[in-house]
Amino acid sequence: MVPFALFTILLLLLITGGQSTVTFNYENRCTESIWLGATPSIGDSDPEFTSGTLKRLQMPDQWKGFIWGRTKCSLNASNYFSCETGDCGSNKICQWPEPNSPVTILNFTINQPSNEMNLNHGHNVPVRIQPVGGSLVGGSGPCPVVDCAQDFSHVCPSNLVAKGKDALKYPKHSCFGNFASPQTCQPNEYFSVFKKACGLAHTYPGDNQPPVYSCNGAASFSITFCPA
Repeated sequence: MVPFALFTILLLLLITGGQSTVTFNYENRCTESIWLGATPSIGDSDPEFTSGTLKRLQMPDQWKGFIWGRTKCSLNASNYFSCETGDCGSNKICQWPEPNSPVTILNFTINQPSNEMNLNHGHNVPVRIQPVGGSLVGGSGPCPVVDCAQDFSHVCPSNLVAKGKDALKYPKHSCFGNFASPQTCQPNEYFSVFKKACGLAHTYPGDNQPPVYSCNGAASFSITFCPA
């Protein structure tokens, strides 16, 4: 788990037409269960995805919010439900508007003039987002696949690898608190490590490479946790 780096993958999602639904296909290829978290709710009453689970959910094309995966979740003897990463309240359905970091966040704004998909607030689960159908706006070719699929425990400096709920949080390296702006959070040697391992990621607020992609007409999105 990487609590101190800000990973952002951006993909503008412009879905034409009136009120309709967009299919999100979630697949868990991790060796352990992933509990899906979202705010606002995506209407999933059973958020646990056991290893190998494939689930299809219909999302309204006006939906805007956060989606993330939670790891190592359990219910204790007092019926308190908690997760080592991505925790969001004492319930299987998230109660907090945002999860605890470090966490890989997908930020969707669908069918609005300014839209983005990003992984933010550190990294706890490798993930890939693949639009199905659609094409680039202002260019040629299909909508691109974006991901941050690296296991950072293999590339981070050993003294900065933190596990689960005991993850360390460094505001300067996480770009939060007083270091949340492009002016106060600047690239350093750690960000370059993450950029090399995850080239599609924006690793600090002022990072504009790669550029934001605009995608028009995608009918569905495949979201894969722990892609091969």
